[in-house]
Amino acid sequence: MRKIAVGLLGLGNVGSGVVKLLADNADSIRERLGGASVEIRRILVRETEKQRLVDVDRKLITKSASSILDDPEISIVVELIGGEEKARQLVLDAIAHGKHVVTANKALLAAHGDELFAAAEKKNVDLYYEASVGGGVPIIRALREGLASDRITEVIGIVNGTSNFLLTKMTDEPQPFEQILAEAQRLGYAEADSSLDVDGWDAAHKLCVLVPLCFGISIHTKDVLVEGLRGIEPIDFRYAERFGFVIKPLVIAKDHGDSLEARVHPTLIPRRFMLASVNDVYNAVYVSSHALGQSMYYGRGAGMMPTAVAVVSDLLEVSRNLLSSSVGGPPTGRVRTPKRIRAAGELESRYYLRINVLDQPGVLAQLAGLLGEQGISISEMVQEGQRTDGKSACVVMTTHIAREENMQAALMRINLLPAVVAPTRLLRIFDRPGENATRGGKTA
Repeated sequence: MRKIAVGLLGLGNVGSGVVKLLADNADSIRERLGGASVEIRRILVRETEKQRLVDVDRKLITKSASSILDDPEISIVVELIGGEEKARQLVLDAIAHGKHVVTANKALLAAHGDELFAAAEKKNVDLYYEASVGGGVPIIRALREGLASDRITEVIGIVNGTSNFLLTKMTDEPQPFEQILAEAQRLGYAEADSSLDVDGWDAAHKLCVLVPLCFGISIHTKDVLVEGLRGIEPIDFRYAERFGFVIKPLVIAKDHGDSLEARVHPTLIPRRFMLASVNDVYNAVYVSSHALGQSMYYGRGAGMMPTAVAVVSDLLEVSRNLLSSSVGGPPTGRVRTPKRIRAAGELESRYYLRINVLDQPGVLAQLAGLLGEQGISISEMVQEGQRTDGKSACVVMTTHIAREENMQAALMRINLLPAVVAPTRLLRIFDRPGENATRGGKTA
């Protein structure tokens, strides 16, 4: 019986899930591989005496990467240590030794994907990365294989479970953001340092992995408009509902033919839109393509076992390639035809604005005038009565489609008005004909 020997880099949450899944499903894996088995031969860790989430033979534990890289029987290396530079060097070293690689590291691929895929192609080895986006949601395989014959025009997704959990809780419970975040940290849905999730950078890394598969070009996080969740308040969810929207943390990439847009930000979407019902820690990716039309891929986006499922699925795919002598890597979707990435100021959207102003005559005319000078027209507007201080009011409006640079120019001038008593809250709106919700606000 043939054994596929694996070197595991990292034995944290996901690494432990991989060990558990391989052990629990050993019989079914052997059947799927025609009698061959997948065996972890060595596990690289930083601390050999650390207590683990799973029981493993102590003989497998090592602090020496060379014990994996120099072992001729190890044919697949699974990188689960996270981070960029150390992971990059280990993956490059594994490829240089002729070993196939499976990784879940979206930050690594976002920053160094071109280099890694070029190295894998040169050495004729596989580099698989299903677990880098969406945890257990098989979006990479769907894009790489299921939609390979189609032309994708747009991809919109909820790809960060922590952010989605936070916004779902704030939708259901009108509590301040920091209070909801603290609860998510207690429940284990958010890290102690949650900045990558909350500020949008984890989602941006994942978007940089998806874009090459969807559109055949490479982008980096510097090309992406990235905004996080901080500053969203319970009142924004109340107004979103009033206008027929929910607030979701979206990644958006769209092919405009001559250029591509890519952005990450909390977004108002119509209640009828499929992504509006994706709640808690779940992920979903909504894809528009010419032949198929719209399709959506949904499931648990993080956690030990969902991510381990994606990693082990890649392991089995590489193992099949080894057994059939068909290794050499799947289509990577890296750069084919260079395409310009639209700058943030070029992006177009509808907007939601919440403006706290002194409750005095002429303020609404000033606001409308400043927006009008930038060619921005108001779609709907609601003015709340006096706030608790007895002097200020809340003006909330949505706009028709406007250019980002024009909106930012108007916003700068709005915030300088003497009557504006706090920084204006801006959120972008994503909707389209046929997906608009029924509105409930007062029309301006």
